[in-house]
Amino acid sequence: MSGVAFETQRAALADVVAIPVTPFAEDGSVERDTYRALLRRLLDGGITTLTPNGNTGEFYALTPEERRLVTELTVDEAGDRAAILAGVGHDVPTAVASARHARRLGAQMVMVHQPVHPYVSQAGWVDYHRAIAEAVPELGVVPYIRDAQLTGARLAELADHCPNVIGVKYAVPDAARFAAFARDAGLERFVWVAGLAEPYAPSYFSAGATGFTSGLVNVAPAVSRNMIEALRSGDYPAAMKVWEQIRRFEELRADSGSANNVTVVKEALASLGLCRREVRPPSRTLREDQRAEVAAIAAGWSI
Repeated sequence: MSGVAFETQRAALADVVAIPVTPFAEDGSVERDTYRALLRRLLDGGITTLTPNGNTGEFYALTPEERRLVTELTVDEAGDRAAILAGVGHDVPTAVASARHARRLGAQMVMVHQPVHPYVSQAGWVDYHRAIAEAVPELGVVPYIRDAQLTGARLAELADHCPNVIGVKYAVPDAARFAAFARDAGLERFVWVAGLAEPYAPSYFSAGATGFTSGLVNVAPAVSRNMIEALRSGDYPAAMKVWEQIRRFEELRADSGSANNVTVVKEALASLGLCRREVRPPSRTLREDQRAEVAAIAAGWSI
């Protein structure tokens, strides 16, 4: 497929890439109706790119059946209102099966989670992603990069084999490394998505990113939209005003090695009456004394 065939997918990545939470019912199962309601809230808030089975969706705590369900609900609820970037991962056959399932449903893209393996070689990283991308040549493929050792040349090598590798979710917390990586891989060749959300978006946009992922968007779609609009217009002072607004919320999420990354988002949603606060191990709900601060932040955004 030529690059032209992926123009709509590329445009969808150069935006707020929402990572929906996966709400759980009292019995611990996926709460389907609540999930649909949360998706509608995102869509009504102007969000047009959704990533079911992302980390904010507790990808690694879901069963294979639940991951399929989440993808199905997302595609069905979004219809033609949003592009779907389905998260896939684990071993190669599992990732390939998930990608083919997403393709059958009508998703346009897959995001490949960082390989979970204690021994990841750079050449093996290429092999892993190549096996997945070649299985679904019609879909745009977006590697999720969290490995600071990976070089831009390896990404370029992957794309030489697989022209459907069209974007990158870059989540190494180092703006200088990102700038170098993007230029080594090909700045114009890929859509660069700041994979560490709003806190890193201004610095990564200054280095070439044109989209960012967001978990915060579940709580306050308008806040994330304000950030992307400021960055698109090159108004960094305005973007930093949004950054100041979301700083404490994101600090709470990032604390203790991001232990409460999903927990804080669900707590904020619970404070607004939008879903239950429960998360699955190895995540855990917030202590009572921390809940009030999260609720106060969320209440301030909803005014």
